[in-house]
Amino acid sequence: MDGACLERQPHGPGAVRIRALTAAESRAAVPGLTDVLLDCVEGGASVSFMAPLDRATAEGFWREVADGVERGDRILLIAEDGADTLGTVQLVVRQPPNQPHRADLSKMLVHRRARRRGVGALLMQAAEEAARAAGKTLLVLDTASPDAERLYARAGWVKAGVIPNYALWPGGGFCDTTYFYKALD
Repeated sequence: MDGACLERQPHGPGAVRIRALTAAESRAAVPGLTDVLLDCVEGGASVSFMAPLDRATAEGFWREVADGVERGDRILLIAEDGADTLGTVQLVVRQPPNQPHRADLSKMLVHRRARRRGVGALLMQAAEEAARAAGKTLLVLDTASPDAERLYARAGWVKAGVIPNYALWPGGGFCDTTYFYKALD
């Protein structure tokens, strides 16, 4: 999907563009991606980080992601509205030798100011297209968010099960994690 993009309301206010980033673009996008991650953690999203999350740690995470893009381990997609980063999702395409057909959908993040605008659905659609282009036929993900669960179910993902007390909320306390999968055509 490198270089390709999906657009919603392609012209005028509210235009959202989804695109896959190169390694160099991933590095340049670190400030905006950091803002999205900080907002999600501040908003209580269980996305591997504890609150308060400092900017340096978040930036370090995105630099590691950019390194993974450069190695070909992952595909990084971004949702933009003009110059603002609205959201992101990753596909971890490098898998063990016995799972070349599979990718993990990871770090589906949408800034709170951009929610309920279809950004998550566009990111999911673009991720599935990028996975197909990479030769993947099975996607898996996990989530602790009931809102995200509804999004995934609407997109045709199958709930595989729930693991209780899998992770911690950013402010502490256990949260359950739900696993989903989707077989691609």
